[in-house]
Amino acid sequence: MLYIIALLIGVIVGFARGGRLAHLARLRLRWLWLIPIALVIQLLIFPLFGGRPLLLVATAPLHLISYSLLMIWLALNLCVLPMGVLFLGATGNLIAVASNGGYMPASETALRQAGLGGLVDRLLDGEAVANVVLMTPTTRVNVLGDWLYLPDTIPFATAFSLGDVLIMVGLAWLIARGMVANG
Repeated sequence: MLYIIALLIGVIVGFARGGRLAHLARLRLRWLWLIPIALVIQLLIFPLFGGRPLLLVATAPLHLISYSLLMIWLALNLCVLPMGVLFLGATGNLIAVASNGGYMPASETALRQAGLGGLVDRLLDGEAVANVVLMTPTTRVNVLGDWLYLPDTIPFATAFSLGDVLIMVGLAWLIARGMVANG
């Protein structure tokens, strides 16, 4: 949900700078077809609304494959300035996920502060939920995991990573910049 907020911020800033949504079509992004493939893979293994996955096998490898597809797309588009920020954020998330067997470690404190106590209870039972495992001293590169949070008093409260912050900044920047005719 945070990425949708980043998109909205990008659109608002783009309009404030005199931009138009139609100008986004002028962005020279190559190999766009990689994005829907990566997203479909993620939706098959991590359902959008927390239901049962459609694909019950090879979750971790498929997660890493979907990340790899996105990383290839980002690398192919680094000539578009904001893509560097997106690439750095995605790299941080990929390192965290790859270092933890295909799952993102999430801080118990951050999850609880975001009002996700039910998720914490499931994670404490040793279960991986969607793409998340509980952050512990044995999970790797916890600094790149989901330890930041929006408190449950704010709409769309959640736990998120430093990589997510960079992705949100890069996404908002890409949209705002792309909406302005001369960038």
